[in-house]
Amino acid sequence: MLPQEIIRRKRDGESLSAEEIGFFVGGLTDGRFSEGQVAALAMAILLQGMNRQEAVALTLAMRNSGAVLDWSELPGPVVDKHSTGGVGDTVSLILAPILAACGAFVPMISGRGLGHSGGTLDKLEAIPGYRSHPDITVLRRAVAEAGCAIVGATTDIAPADKRLYAVRDVTATVESVPLITASILSKKLAAGLGSLVLDVKVGNGAFMAEEQDAVHLAQSLVEVANGAGLATSALITDMNQPLAAAAGNALEVAAAVEVLTGTDKGSRLLEVTLALAAEIQVLSGLAPTAEEGLRRARQVLDSGAAAEHFGRMVRALGGPGDFLQRAEHHLPRAPVVQPVLAERAGYIGSIATRDIGLAVVSLGGGRQKPADLVDPAVGFSHLLAHGSAVEAGQPLGFVHTRDADRAAEAAAALRAAYRIGAEELQPRALVLHRLGA
Repeated sequence: MLPQEIIRRKRDGESLSAEEIGFFVGGLTDGRFSEGQVAALAMAILLQGMNRQEAVALTLAMRNSGAVLDWSELPGPVVDKHSTGGVGDTVSLILAPILAACGAFVPMISGRGLGHSGGTLDKLEAIPGYRSHPDITVLRRAVAEAGCAIVGATTDIAPADKRLYAVRDVTATVESVPLITASILSKKLAAGLGSLVLDVKVGNGAFMAEEQDAVHLAQSLVEVANGAGLATSALITDMNQPLAAAAGNALEVAAAVEVLTGTDKGSRLLEVTLALAAEIQVLSGLAPTAEEGLRRARQVLDSGAAAEHFGRMVRALGGPGDFLQRAEHHLPRAPVVQPVLAERAGYIGSIATRDIGLAVVSLGGGRQKPADLVDPAVGFSHLLAHGSAVEAGQPLGFVHTRDADRAAEAAAALRAAYRIGAEELQPRALVLHRLGA
């Protein structure tokens, strides 16, 4: 088999066989495909798509490119969640310890930022000493001791995806539904899960801006996962504004800490996290109904049990033992923090959420090419939400950066992302649809 023939066939809209897909995944894993060939096939898949059989074959081949974990020794269900990405989405840092406190075990295999969307690993690496890529022995110990461990895929877990993930980020092929499906599910299947809940974002800050496209992606994920034997459901949630009131790695970690420690009791971030917690508890058998799952999730937050599990996870993976108590001390801070002032009074209407994410990348809080280093301290905080009343001269948010010139550029980008109108608006619904059994 020749790589260029596989590329040609997919370019021309033909269906690839399981053998051809397996050859492609093998070439990804051992380097037989050049970066240009990987990029060309990714673009062909983006433009021509894949049928369900191709998507299943790609997902299973990528799962089988490395080790598949076995957690049969653990005394509870093994569960996980995945978000398709957005701005200010730091749900994982809150949800994993909630589920651990409810009796589940959460070996969460996460990724880095893609495009304008922040990555969970980049956020956690803002915590000094946190080991985002531990060896399998450390991972197993962390899951057993803390009930959860949020880490990157080791070299043994779906190694084909690691290379494809990096190429997609810089070749405008992030939005391909079959590639998204295979990337997400290959790692989740390799993690040895019993059940999975998906948070599929829709809106101007999501990779799927239109609701019908988000539904299509959710259906693909749910059907492929369940077809591979992994009990899965999906919630489609709104991403027409940053989910947290912050965008940027350390700033989003601080937002998660506020939820875990009870400072934040009513945000959009908390609402989405609780909805996902209720869903996965029902799916895994931890709760008989979503209402009971929601009650249990709130209870472990209010009691501090979820925060305790988060603290255990941070310690088990090399972070400070007192991180929750002294998060402000441990998290990096940008030397320049400036308010971004509204130019007129009114109500916050539309928010160009993707542009806010791109502004964080421009500040150095994300990558423009795979080898770029990420500055964990930069970004935005105290962002006003959709529908908020604002006066002229009132901050829309605060920019955190390294120098005044960059602060001015980022402030202009944030100001341009906000549309202020005269009419008061109703809050947007957060959970739009549920798909699954």
